[in-house]
Amino acid sequence: MTVSVHAAKTQLSKLLDLIEEGEEVVIARHGRPVARLVRAKSAAKPQFDAMRGEFSWKEGWEKPLSPKDADAFWKGRW
Repeated sequence: MTVSVHAAKTQLSKLLDLIEEGEEVVIARHGRPVARLVRAKSAAKPQFDAMRGEFSWKEGWEKPLSPKDADAFWKGRW
């Protein structure tokens, strides 16, 4: 399907519906094709556990810092 720039601007929602259904839309300016609109590929869903084994944690990482260590951390001496 080919539409003018004006039609594309005024009927964008309808054109997007058509594109979602698999239609390809060409936008033409003064009868010359300028752009082609097609359905975007779906982004891959992140896989659960995809980064397993990529990180390691020190023993006791979840324990709160002592007041002395917290003070050193906030003062940039960690």
